[in-house]
Amino acid sequence: MSQKKPSALDTVIVPINRAGYPFIAVFFLVAVLLGTFWEPLFWLGLLATGWCVYFFRDPDRVTPTRPGLIVSPADGTVQMIEPAVPPAELGLGDAELMRVSVFLNVFDVHVNRVPAYGVIDKVSYRPGKFFNASLDKASEFNERSSVAMTLPEGKRIVFVQIAGLVARRIINELREGQSVVAGERFGLIRFGSRLDVYLPDGAAPMVIVGQKTVAGETVLADLESAEPTRLGAAR
Repeated sequence: MSQKKPSALDTVIVPINRAGYPFIAVFFLVAVLLGTFWEPLFWLGLLATGWCVYFFRDPDRVTPTRPGLIVSPADGTVQMIEPAVPPAELGLGDAELMRVSVFLNVFDVHVNRVPAYGVIDKVSYRPGKFFNASLDKASEFNERSSVAMTLPEGKRIVFVQIAGLVARRIINELREGQSVVAGERFGLIRFGSRLDVYLPDGAAPMVIVGQKTVAGETVLADLESAEPTRLGAAR
């Protein structure tokens, strides 16, 4: 199947996620109101409006579609790779799975994407605190939305949206029983957050701590590969 070749204009004009329109409108109205008191405040408000537009950008991505691949659900930086027990509300037991944590700062794209092909088994929201999402305890105590899904080969993965220090809204549009494809948009977190992915037992991560990820494109694991966990070093 032929794919549309992106133009130079496509790299400049990026679509905006619809969830951002109300915020952009409010930022702009506040800028106008501030400008009625003092003109420099309008320009500062306009700058803040520009940042809001930038935050809610929603670029298209090219997702690898080979069976067995698990792609990153978020843009960001791999912060931790370690064994951990999946969220208790999913009812998956106490066995540890390899967890890959991707931290998003306020300048990353915050639209989240499904990491693999499969069927959604369970979606669970749990209110909580708002610790800095870069802290390990954020996985346990912060507000989160957890998803368990079964892959075509029968294995199961878990991915969790975790609110951060300034995030106050998790959007997750997935439904139990829904069939999904890798790279499909499913939600976002406002403003600053983290995505945890729990890999199937025995799967080796193909990313390393400190690596930048691109949602829907960066491969976190390959279930059909025998390659051991990757090592790396900053250059």
